[in-house]
Amino acid sequence: MDSSKPGGFRAIPSATGGIARLACARLLEQGKDVAAVLSKTGLTRREAEDPAIRLEVRTQIKFLELAAEALGDDLLGFHLARGFDLREIGLIYYVMASSERLDDALGDAARYSGINNEGVRLRFAENDAAMIALDYVNVDRSSDRHQAEFWLVALVRICRHVTDGRFAPLRLRMRHFRDGTPAEFKSFFGCDVEFAAEADEITLPTNVASLPVVSRDSYLHNLLHRYAEEALAKRPPQRAGLRADIEKILTLLLPHGRAEASEAARRLGMSARTLSRKLRDQGLTYAGVLDDFRASLAKHYLSEGDLSVSEIAWLLGYREFSSLTHAFKRWTGMTPRQFRLSGDAHQNGAGSPSAKTAAGKTQEERGGGK
Repeated sequence: MDSSKPGGFRAIPSATGGIARLACARLLEQGKDVAAVLSKTGLTRREAEDPAIRLEVRTQIKFLELAAEALGDDLLGFHLARGFDLREIGLIYYVMASSERLDDALGDAARYSGINNEGVRLRFAENDAAMIALDYVNVDRSSDRHQAEFWLVALVRICRHVTDGRFAPLRLRMRHFRDGTPAEFKSFFGCDVEFAAEADEITLPTNVASLPVVSRDSYLHNLLHRYAEEALAKRPPQRAGLRADIEKILTLLLPHGRAEASEAARRLGMSARTLSRKLRDQGLTYAGVLDDFRASLAKHYLSEGDLSVSEIAWLLGYREFSSLTHAFKRWTGMTPRQFRLSGDAHQNGAGSPSAKTAAGKTQEERGGGK
């Protein structure tokens, strides 16, 4: 599909679904109705349990929250991360485990993290201390707790495992809120956790980052490095350019009814006049980009079937249901309900290996694990 067109949805992040599979296994162990929990996310058992099928990051986040409710486990992500075999992470783990030093391993993890999860990117930096951060890409961080906690626990486990050390972070911060550090967190991490922080970060002493990896193997590492580079190269290209940047911002602004050109320009770091000129140079207008993006989102949300038309109207920035109906008839000649019942809705949702793995529900207001 032409990545310059808004219908491509190349920027919608997916994940390998490993955390969701761990949650499915936990539900089964506890005798819970896995299918009933999955159905609330639009997933089937096969989609959730088949490692060959990638899941939308937003869907995985939603499923983990529902699984935690079903299990009565408010620390589900933490518990899943404590108990799984690190080798299940796959190629990225083996690249890290064969590295020369821990800082090399963390640098590779940052480079290749998008292979496993396009919605959560690792960032590694060394200054006075070594810092590992999670950055959410096209996914609403505020909707997530369990996946974020899973990754931070898993990262600390990997660092300790590959260096055969039991060090504690100097500092650990998480964006979501908890009322104090749970005792299990403090016992595992060896430090308090700063919740409701401005970032998801693990800070390690510099001397820890320079520790050698106990299973280092330069020959194996070089081989795995090539495999990782090939996997990175095979990922679908992300849409680039001004239009894509505007669409990313619109996912944040639309639900709040704040999708004015002036606000989008401000977030892009330019004036409204400059934005208008740059779009004009590409044969575009802001109103046209907004309208096209709304049309594509509307068709996609309707094809998924788990959002009501009134919810879709809100997500698209329409405060009146009738406004969406009028706009949708202009785009398609049908009402939203007619489109949802038509064959066009199913075709619109079947865009890359499956509608739910490559082009699913994305918006920063509703919506990154393995």
